[in-house]
Amino acid sequence: MHWRFIAVDRATKENGCLQVLKGSHLAGRVDHVLTGEQAGADPERVNELARRLELVHVEMEKGDVVFFEANLLHRSAQNHSDYPRWSMICCYNAARNDPYKDAHHPRYTPLSKVEDTKILEVGAKRFSDDASNVAWLDPGKDISAASLPEKAE
Repeated sequence: MHWRFIAVDRATKENGCLQVLKGSHLAGRVDHVLTGEQAGADPERVNELARRLELVHVEMEKGDVVFFEANLLHRSAQNHSDYPRWSMICCYNAARNDPYKDAHHPRYTPLSKVEDTKILEVGAKRFSDDASNVAWLDPGKDISAASLPEKAE
């Protein structure tokens, strides 16, 4: 599996940019465990690797893209700034590595090629700054949004 991390906003240390442990993808499989309701890489292994490997803050400008192998240990920090830090993460998995059971991640589905003009049509529609108007954040349409806190009035 490979990841593409696309900066929608400028990403800095202050607003919690992506961080990676350089070379950690060569350390073998790191199992994920539950910590509360959040799944993450085994903290004991991560802490040991953090003692040995360089932590790199991946500061990015809008539109910058980072490509990395899924086993590279990565995280982001809390945003302590007044600036947003939106990103788009795309994960690619070979069809031969289709999940063995149904879950909230989709199974392999072939992609349909569309005409280049579709990019202009979609690009013409602008997203609102108000995240509540973004359809993919609707828990009724996307199960991964179900755990988002209600917007304060």
